[in-house]
Amino acid sequence: MVCVGPIYRGHPGRGQCRNKLFECGISELARLEIPATRLESGREPVSNTYVLPGRLMSVISTQNRHGTVGVNVGGVMVGGGAPIVVQSMTNTDTADAEATARQVAALARAGSELVRITVDRAEAAANVPKIKERLAQMGVNVPIVGDFHYIGHKLLADHPACAEALDKYRINPGNVGFKDKKDRQFSAIVEFAIKYGKPVRIGANWGSLDQELLTRLMDENSESANPRDAREVTHEAMVQSALLSAQRAEEIGLPKNRIILSAKVSAVQDLIAVYSDLARRSDYALHLGLTEAGMGSKGIVASSAAMGVLLQQGIGDTIRISLTPEPGGDRTREVQ
Repeated sequence: MVCVGPIYRGHPGRGQCRNKLFECGISELARLEIPATRLESGREPVSNTYVLPGRLMSVISTQNRHGTVGVNVGGVMVGGGAPIVVQSMTNTDTADAEATARQVAALARAGSELVRITVDRAEAAANVPKIKERLAQMGVNVPIVGDFHYIGHKLLADHPACAEALDKYRINPGNVGFKDKKDRQFSAIVEFAIKYGKPVRIGANWGSLDQELLTRLMDENSESANPRDAREVTHEAMVQSALLSAQRAEEIGLPKNRIILSAKVSAVQDLIAVYSDLARRSDYALHLGLTEAGMGSKGIVASSAAMGVLLQQGIGDTIRISLTPEPGGDRTREVQ
């Protein structure tokens, strides 16, 4: 990893710089313009720039960023004009508390400001407090996001220490449940978020899109006098899945300043289209990410191409470069 230069006067050098976004030492960075007043206090800013990972080889203006409602995630502000937050995800078995804590620590030290872990079964949920405890022992203070799927409502009910320890919950509207169970289970997770004062990311995903919603929109489109291309209808389903779920969360009682939205797809042009529409129709904080981006350089280039365009348009409050792990590869690659 190579330091690309000082962000502040008195820059301490590789391995010691602790600006709001990164430690110094992240490679292949592009500089983005932001007002100097938003840089971390305590050091005089050299210029109105900060850094973003990936091969975004142009200066991206953020003077006209899309306005969103800020969300506090364990002390890290996402949206509301705050600097763009970089996050990552572990690929360890969360039931192995030691291995997961070590990988979280490595990701945080590499520059990740939020780290997501999978909470897929009772053994994983039971170990979340242990992971947080181990991180504290290691001197690592990074917010932890719990990724829930079909039984998240049950895990949060059965493991209140897990519900309390996590800094944010992530829900996918497409796999929270089916038919009549879907609304009940989604509502239950939102109610736990309200109870424990946690923010939620509602993350729609191309690969697990709400089929009932998609079918209804396709049927309506087929009956329209001017039917749209099926891909456009799918884009609309992605946007509606996120927005309708957010609306439901607010109806239950979760305030907008505790809701982050994402709508991940696997193709560059689709991602740009979906997020552009999502930003046009809402002011929720937005998490950018290309799902199944690929391995190594392929994933880096695809993610950078998509997110570079959106960031140039002022869209996006937090990002994740989702790389397919290389055999025996270093997980921190996705934040380097």
